[in-house]
Amino acid sequence: MLDSIRVGRSTTGTRIGTAVLMLASAGFALVPFVAPAGEVSQLVNLFVYLVLAVMWNLLAGFGGMISIGQQAYLGLGAYGLVLLADHAGVDPFLAVPLAALAAGALAVPISFLAFRLVGAYFAIGTWVIAEVVRLLTVQSSTLGGGSGVTLHALADLDRVLRIAYTYWFALATAVLAVLAGYLLNRSKFGLGLTAVRDDATAAASNGVPVRAARRLVFVVAAAGCGAAGGVVALSSLQVQPDSVYGVQWSAFMIFMVVVGGVGTMEGPILGAVLFYALQRWLAVYNTVYLMVLGAVAIAIVLFAPRGLWGLLGGGRWRAFPLGYRVQLPRNTAPPTTEPTR
Repeated sequence: MLDSIRVGRSTTGTRIGTAVLMLASAGFALVPFVAPAGEVSQLVNLFVYLVLAVMWNLLAGFGGMISIGQQAYLGLGAYGLVLLADHAGVDPFLAVPLAALAAGALAVPISFLAFRLVGAYFAIGTWVIAEVVRLLTVQSSTLGGGSGVTLHALADLDRVLRIAYTYWFALATAVLAVLAGYLLNRSKFGLGLTAVRDDATAAASNGVPVRAARRLVFVVAAAGCGAAGGVVALSSLQVQPDSVYGVQWSAFMIFMVVVGGVGTMEGPILGAVLFYALQRWLAVYNTVYLMVLGAVAIAIVLFAPRGLWGLLGGGRWRAFPLGYRVQLPRNTAPPTTEPTR
């Protein structure tokens, strides 16, 4: 009996889920060949939302750090792209990862300030930091002050080609963000990070470097948001401080993660898709659109606290297996305990 029991990460459900995601990614790659440029351009927003949702979930869902100031790194990534492409002569698409690295590097000294705060004070502190970054940006004439700047590096590229290249780059960025978040949480570091989220004192007593783990995930999330900001600049060709540093970005991230499922890999993906769909369908209704988003968020919190992914039975169909599962022989009753990480 014991010889037939196996412990592993993947199950039939996870393999099916992974195959579905891979096919979906391949299908999205073909969209520029069959869809009009306007629709292709709109889909770039979906990939930006996906990156932001995965990064905020990594920070809050797995790291236990609730931030409402991630728009600071979104703006740094967008402005960094313009500086590198227009002023330093770097290829605009190559400038996106460079701008993301710059945003991550700036997050290191910021973390020493932010980590002096805990709980709600940390959340408010990150918002204040984002506002300080916005004000510093507005004071710079090189960055266009309050009017913002325009990206000129892609002016000579054909519009249809520019939209297609931006779309593929945004898709690749989203796939890499999801893969990075998955590999990070699947590793030994991810296990330690989960322990820090659940009980930092107990994790420290068991040898987990609490500060280092939090700082690393803080920097990774900042770099991911910086990459999303670079994609936003590529897509819109215009960067304005009030828009790119707006707190609505954090509201979007929180909505997508909470509605999809906090602390899962699949939940933010589902939340990003739902948010994108609601935005496309209801944006023309102005205030009604915001009321519907609020009503959906309240309903999920009250009736499905584990998010849509938990409501849909995500434990069985995980596409990203993070923990180990006991795989019993057929015709054997399943264990009553939860899977272990």
